[in-house]
Amino acid sequence: MDNRFADRLADIEPFRVVEVLTRAKQLAAAGRDSVHMEAGEPDFSTVDTIVNAAKASLDRGETHYTPAAGIPELRQAISQYYRTDYGLDIAPERIMITPGASGALLLLAGLLINPGEGMLMTDPGYPCNRHFLRLVEGEGQLVPVGPEDRFQLSAEKAEQYWRPNTKGIMVASPANPTGEILTSTQLQDLHSLCERKRGSLIVDEIYHGLNYDEAAPSILSITDKAFVINSFSKYFGMTGWRLGWLVAPPEAVPHLEKMAQNFFISMSTTAQYAALAAFDTTTRLELNRRRDEFAARRDFLLPALRELGFEIPHCPAGALYLYAGIERFKTTSQRLCLDLLENHGIAITPGEDFGRYQAEQHVRFAYTTGLDRLQEAVLRLRRLYG
Repeated sequence: MDNRFADRLADIEPFRVVEVLTRAKQLAAAGRDSVHMEAGEPDFSTVDTIVNAAKASLDRGETHYTPAAGIPELRQAISQYYRTDYGLDIAPERIMITPGASGALLLLAGLLINPGEGMLMTDPGYPCNRHFLRLVEGEGQLVPVGPEDRFQLSAEKAEQYWRPNTKGIMVASPANPTGEILTSTQLQDLHSLCERKRGSLIVDEIYHGLNYDEAAPSILSITDKAFVINSFSKYFGMTGWRLGWLVAPPEAVPHLEKMAQNFFISMSTTAQYAALAAFDTTTRLELNRRRDEFAARRDFLLPALRELGFEIPHCPAGALYLYAGIERFKTTSQRLCLDLLENHGIAITPGEDFGRYQAEQHVRFAYTTGLDRLQEAVLRLRRLYG
């Protein structure tokens, strides 16, 4: 590596799903048709009520900096969302608006991690988590989890992997890439472990709202000491607006706000005013209709993939993904994904994007495209494997 560049770059891996998406778009530009099941981005456009709220804010001249923690109206709206959807009283002062969930991850890395310290997280899991820690000279301490764990981290396993330099635990529910949730009991046990170890608990809840067969409880119903990351990208369908939020214990907020002032100055003003409409009754009805469509896509794709020999032991309760074993196909994840994309027009994500444990034996399917396109992908797969 060029010696002008920082050593940490060697430890920050490419986000392969973006590379797959880029290649699929190159093939499309050359006239090749691909079914896109690689990116975790809902295919629906942002709901009209949200777009119209953004336009109205521009017409009002709302184009200046906002407070670093976000406009008060949006922090209050999110507080009300927790009250109506979860029955929780979360003070608006505990809610920080961030530039996507990624902005919240950066703030938490800066808040909690000293050089040489780390946090436990699942392997497989969302890859950027460990890279944010590396940015502040920390480490993601990967804990292998498999189907027998429902791909989630138990308190028992977390205690087994806890190290002297471990500062806490980061989990996601529903999880990427597996769609599995943590029950209230599991969340309580993780919280109790962190309390006993004097560590912090971070729960990524960005797929809340996209849970289908069972509720995804919030850690906020158990404790006010945990940190919660959420986003307007997934359930609310605002990926390109780059807006998220972070719920933190009261004593952490001044430190988070100080960093936000330095790192971001403020979030997108237009996106914040647009997001106020995300909680309107009309908007929520449409978002719930879309959620039902995602469930229908999952219910079509899951049995179809199983029939073709992909190993999916559990029906995932949430998110947008099926994490599938590929042992039957006698190849690696990377090779399978490359072959499917280049030769058969099917874009999926290799397991190597999500960690190391059994990564070469898994791929991720995202049901973020229409049912007609999923049916086309299954037809192409049946020609190969049926």
